Amino acid sequence: MSTKRPSIPAEVAAHVLSHFGRGGYPAGDWTELLITLIDRADMINRAKLATTFPDYGDAVLLAKYDENGIAVLQAIALGEAAA
Repeated sequence: MSTKRPSIPAEVAAHVLSHFGRGGYPAGDWTELLITLIDRADMINRAKLATTFPDYGDAVLLAKYDENGIAVLQAIALGEAAA
């Protein structure tokens, strides 16, 4: 994963954390479906979704593929880290 940290708002971090059962708070129905689509998509469609919704795409990729991703999202959601 890239060492560049994406710009992820605290609300987005909280929504993605909730999706993965790691804290945060749930998103609305549409946004939760978007997070689920990004999470479950193949590489090509994940890239398309992440291009259109970069904050959610970056947050899901961080949660799934970065060994410290959950901790980073938790810090962002709590306002303890700059995204």
